[in-house]
Amino acid sequence: MKRANADLRDCTALVIDANPVSRSALINVLRSMGFADVSQTSRVVDARQELESRVFDVVVCDYHFDNDSINGQELLDDLRQAKLLPFATVFIMVTAECSYLKVAEAAESALDSYLVKPHLPAALEERILTARHRKRSLGHVFAAIQAGELAKAAKLCQARYLAREDFWLYAARIGAELFLQIGDHKSAKELYQRAHESTPVSWTRLGLARAELAAGSVSKATRILDELLAEDPEYADAHDVMGQVHLEQGHLDLALVSYRTALRITPQSIPRLQKHGLLSFFSGNRDDAMNDLDRTVRLGLKSKMFDLQSLVLLCMVYFDKKDSKEFKRALANLNMLVQKKPESVRLQRFMRICEVLLALLERKVDECVRAAENLGREITAETLDYEGAVNLLAMLVRLRRAAVPLPQAEQWIKDLSQRFCVSKVSCEILCVAADGDKDYGALIHEGHHVISSMAEQAMNHSVSGEPTIAVESLLQGGAQTGNAKLIEMAGAVLSRHSAHIADCDNLSTTVSELKARYCTQGSQLGLGQSQRSAGGLKLRA
Repeated sequence: MKRANADLRDCTALVIDANPVSRSALINVLRSMGFADVSQTSRVVDARQELESRVFDVVVCDYHFDNDSINGQELLDDLRQAKLLPFATVFIMVTAECSYLKVAEAAESALDSYLVKPHLPAALEERILTARHRKRSLGHVFAAIQAGELAKAAKLCQARYLAREDFWLYAARIGAELFLQIGDHKSAKELYQRAHESTPVSWTRLGLARAELAAGSVSKATRILDELLAEDPEYADAHDVMGQVHLEQGHLDLALVSYRTALRITPQSIPRLQKHGLLSFFSGNRDDAMNDLDRTVRLGLKSKMFDLQSLVLLCMVYFDKKDSKEFKRALANLNMLVQKKPESVRLQRFMRICEVLLALLERKVDECVRAAENLGREITAETLDYEGAVNLLAMLVRLRRAAVPLPQAEQWIKDLSQRFCVSKVSCEILCVAADGDKDYGALIHEGHHVISSMAEQAMNHSVSGEPTIAVESLLQGGAQTGNAKLIEMAGAVLSRHSAHIADCDNLSTTVSELKARYCTQGSQLGLGQSQRSAGGLKLRA
């Protein structure tokens, strides 16, 4: 009998295979190699829960599942998008000949290896040991990631690539992704470009598109994506990024088409169901939103990929349909999950917004008014972000339609628009959330005009050789409105003209203080905090 590998004795493994015979065979191979802790599952939904609840050293997953509409590759994609699969985990796909090409292409960017059926036990062992060697070679990188030192990990990967040390291309992929996460778009682009020149494959080109988009080069990102999708119309990740490009330009209809295409390719993807459902809601396609978000709840309520914003939107859909039963069911799910994180201001606000609508459904108008007034006072709170502003606006529109007496509502809309209209696109998204209410739409556009005028007047001072006045006026406007655009502009003007500004240090301190108060929440509309840095649906200033 072959001797077990002592190095694997403390390692954990998970086998995902619907066929009991092949599953048993894979388990036997792993145990003969030395794995003492081997878990197994026959269904993708169970595998998803296992992989979200604990970390495995090795995962061996079949590609095809007869009774499941999701395959092993889609499971891997979901985990990767939501950043729930550690880089240190070895993921090996087992595939039949008919799906070989798809799996081989996926191996370029996500898989550690793959096996084509039928295979010998020795082949699986060789794949695992080779992948484990690669992971150990990059152990210092994974240790830095685990410690939260993403910049250090990225630079380690960059150095390995430049020195052409073992697994340099694999390191380049990880490093470029890390550079994107920390906002170093230039380094990410350079690393993707170098990797593409060495090995021109789909993931390097998609990475270049993502880096260009993150750096604000929308036209360059679009050109790369157009070429990618012309060659491979079924590249779901590319459709995701194209959807983001359309969002950046304010083209919600085109973004919806891109996200719908990605969802068609991977119909059981929880992140994509949520993205499509959210955009359908704010595009006025409430039936599509209801179907997508309800399916998301059924598929992923217990998943870490699931975001509670889905339940907020479901509550609003059922409120509009006057479906009290389904509204209360969605609210009960929301309440159950919010109770698990009582410290979260974001989730508590979700619950309070839905409770306002519940009070109105139950015709408790006084209770509804009191709760709405409390939320309205939070529009100037430093903890409010763009997502919260959109939800509050959607709530206020529904109360206005029901003729709920809120005399302060117009002032709230003015404050909200002046704070969160940081661009034309962000202004239009707020108008979409106003759901056709002409009065509220006019107030939002008025708020955007106020901010644009403040910015224009300040820049005129800067161009006229009065940078101090420009910075001071921008800071005054930023402090009054909480608008991140004005505060960021003040910092940019101060940095550019610091040599000509006498009170530079004090003004710099003010900029930092205002950024800490109003710019850390961001101006993003998205589902899930993790998705905002993982290619999820987002709207940046």
